[in-house]
Amino acid sequence: MDLLDTLTAKGLRGEVPTREEALAVLATTDDELLDVVAAAGKVRRRWFGRRVKLNYLVNLKSGLCPEDCSYCSQRLGSKAEILKYTWLKPDQAADAARAGVAGGAKRVCLVASGRGPTDRDIDRVTDTMAAIKDADPEVEICVCLGLLSDNQAERLKAAGADAYNHNLNTSENTYGTITKTHTYADRVDTVQKAHGAGLSACSGLIAGMGETDEDLVDVVFALRELGSDSVPVNFLIPFEGTPLAKEWNLTPQRCLRILAMVRFVNPDTEVRIAGGREVHLRTMQPLGLHIANSIFLGDYLTSEGQAGQADLDMIKDAGFEVEGAGEATLPRHRADVAAAVAPGSGCGTAASACGSGGGCGPCGGHAHDTEAASAPAAAVEGTNDGLREDLVKVRRRGAGTELAPNA
Repeated sequence: MDLLDTLTAKGLRGEVPTREEALAVLATTDDELLDVVAAAGKVRRRWFGRRVKLNYLVNLKSGLCPEDCSYCSQRLGSKAEILKYTWLKPDQAADAARAGVAGGAKRVCLVASGRGPTDRDIDRVTDTMAAIKDADPEVEICVCLGLLSDNQAERLKAAGADAYNHNLNTSENTYGTITKTHTYADRVDTVQKAHGAGLSACSGLIAGMGETDEDLVDVVFALRELGSDSVPVNFLIPFEGTPLAKEWNLTPQRCLRILAMVRFVNPDTEVRIAGGREVHLRTMQPLGLHIANSIFLGDYLTSEGQAGQADLDMIKDAGFEVEGAGEATLPRHRADVAAAVAPGSGCGTAASACGSGGGCGPCGGHAHDTEAASAPAAAVEGTNDGLREDLVKVRRRGAGTELAPNA
């Protein structure tokens, strides 16, 4: 197939496809699916071998968010029956992080709901990072606290943070149909603040919210231009109680095509399968490992993932290996650029991209409303075909509970 031959050749050279080629990946048929996965897999192996990076989420503060993000179970007005709690103490967060690291995670992602952190919140996170680093100085820490104000990224960097996650989520063209309380430009500004402070910029997307193929391609190219070298790909988890409950627009085949498109546009970038892989990829998760080189271990923010040991077994059975703490995730040419970025150097371009990160994506979504109904129609096949609502489970263990975490 000429398209896949072209994309493979470009990917092996670290070159970017055209928008038309990226769109063509999403338009391939199910008969071509294994060829698409194989082509993306060649690119993945060129830059990342057979390593899989494990990341572990710790939800520092759950629920009660003043923002209205339609996909999120922690949003303003959410009726989702999720865990709700205020800030974990540093030792509580460190205990949760320790479980993930013991399971093989080399990066811990510290997340807190809310519009953005206060200076006191930055102090709380600083204390938490110190407790985690005291237990394991080599662990990478990514922070996800929402919109950043001036100098907050610099404070996090000075306190030992390695990365900052803030997802663009969807295209600029459709962002206003998903969220009203902040703008797409606000999100871009936060990614630039983090990057400019020398933090590794992690930013990704959410698929399955009713977007078109053009929206998906737009946001993936925007992420590359922003210089994100860690791109978490989230698949909407439809939880009851938030506006996107009826948005069951994904099939396993569709998810694999989306992952492949992201890989071709970001050949030498860390691509992470984030929230929703168990719900939407299901038994085809191992095929996703041939495209992406990073996943979350265990549970997510407000939803449960499959058992941590099942994640490890899946990686081993598929012929991959867990990336060790001493191994560099990024190819040398990108890691060298990342290390050279100095505070105040700005966001950079795709050619000088710096970043890597925690991929703290959607915690869920559900319940239909007029805002969600105004979102663009999904241009996907198989809508509502084979949906598995029984796989959507609210997290009841780990951080914020008395039960042991899933790791």
